[in-house]
Amino acid sequence: MKVSCIDYSATGAFSALVLDYLRKDARLQPFYAHFPEISAFSTLIKERNFPVEQRQILAEELHRQYQGVAMPEAVQANISALAEGQTFTITTGHQLNLFTGPLYFIYKLVTAINTARALQKAYPDQKFVPVYWMATEDHDFAEVNHFTLFGKKYAWESDAKGAVGRFSTDGLNELLDEMPESYPLFEQAYTESTTLAEAMRHIVNGLFGEYGVVCVDGDTPALKRAFSSVAQRELTEQVGFSAVTKTNAALEKHYKPQVMVREINLFYLDTNLRERIVREGSQYQVLNTGLVFTQEQILQLAQDQPERFSPNVVLRPLYQELVLPNLAYIGGGAEVAYWFQLKGLFEVFGVPYPAVMLRNSALYITKANAQRLEKLGFTVTEMFKELPDLKKRLAELLNQQEVNLEQQRTALEAVFRQAEDIARAIDPTLVKAVGAEAQKAQNSLQMLEKKLTKAVENKNDTAYNQLANLKEKLFPAGVLQERVDNLLTYQTNNPGFIQELVDAFEPFAYRFTVLQEE
Repeated sequence: MKVSCIDYSATGAFSALVLDYLRKDARLQPFYAHFPEISAFSTLIKERNFPVEQRQILAEELHRQYQGVAMPEAVQANISALAEGQTFTITTGHQLNLFTGPLYFIYKLVTAINTARALQKAYPDQKFVPVYWMATEDHDFAEVNHFTLFGKKYAWESDAKGAVGRFSTDGLNELLDEMPESYPLFEQAYTESTTLAEAMRHIVNGLFGEYGVVCVDGDTPALKRAFSSVAQRELTEQVGFSAVTKTNAALEKHYKPQVMVREINLFYLDTNLRERIVREGSQYQVLNTGLVFTQEQILQLAQDQPERFSPNVVLRPLYQELVLPNLAYIGGGAEVAYWFQLKGLFEVFGVPYPAVMLRNSALYITKANAQRLEKLGFTVTEMFKELPDLKKRLAELLNQQEVNLEQQRTALEAVFRQAEDIARAIDPTLVKAVGAEAQKAQNSLQMLEKKLTKAVENKNDTAYNQLANLKEKLFPAGVLQERVDNLLTYQTNNPGFIQELVDAFEPFAYRFTVLQEE
């Protein structure tokens, strides 16, 4: 495997905010606490004075969540270590996409693994655990119910409502029957698990368990107790709205805020239900239901049953940091952007703000596509350009083969002039015959030139088609490969795919990775 890197700016696929962040632009510095470089973690470790009681709760809850799961030794060791005072987490989060969804989910986890490894080497007195925060409370089923494998979209239809992590896996057999071949890990996960959350834990454990990745499901009473006081303040003071609105006013002078903040950033969570909570006068209503609470009632509920309250995108990061001894959050460009809206919120609640890291991104080029790339004469960096620009470049390359037989025509005319001179000397009546043959020869040359030109045009059409097909392979639907293609698109033919990512990704380099089969 040939591994190389290019600047994110050369890809044209990342926002100005992300690029400014990576170059430490002064305009963004008020919106984060520490830039994520290895040296900064000495301060982050000192700042993260995580309660011993919460460590015990976390470790016990994780042991409960992993009951019935065949855990590799690395996962068992990491869960046990979380109860210890010098253990910290490196966290990434993602939805419960079927079959892991787009590749960038895999890239997130590999980035978390390698970040933990790099920090372990730099700070041997501490222990660092890569964590996958499962978005089990998300209710946007349309975002997780499909994936694309070998260019074909597969989807699961279900009428279930509420938090997707609680969805029953019943009905997934039909989707499994549509698959082009057998995938034992996924088949076992979806047929033997009761819920989508259990299935996803099984899958991640099978793919990343040997690397020590720990899955955390926040949809549980034990962990939600740490969120109770936050929920109560949000209900009465609308803390999220005031803090984030203030931050947005400063941020939007240079950048567009990524997410919208609401007056109350909480959902009401129950069986088959996750709906927004809104305040109407002195009462609190759960949208699209008949549920209505007085302030006293809803605050008592938040105290007694905090699991009934689900944070939205604004409060979810705060909840995560309340239950994990976390030092860094790893996300894509959009996640990095909305974390910058939250620093003021963290300050209001007195919760340490973690380092916000951009996950690794990559372009994977198979051996066949690498050969096509070389044959067309393009560099990897050039392929990030739009297709019309690539076609212009190809036209420049192909012009080297332009057919022009003018030189041959001139030479042919000279030959027949000599023949005319000879004929005139021998028998002047033959000059006319020589002229006729000269015209025939010129006509034949002209026809040959047309045939050669047509052949070049056909060859150009073939090259244009090859270019368009290659562009689609490397950038399906015109976007980065990682946003469309599924893990199995590559792992099926390359069982060592994940390990190659682990070997290649450098989380603190902040450059785009290109992996090319040889």
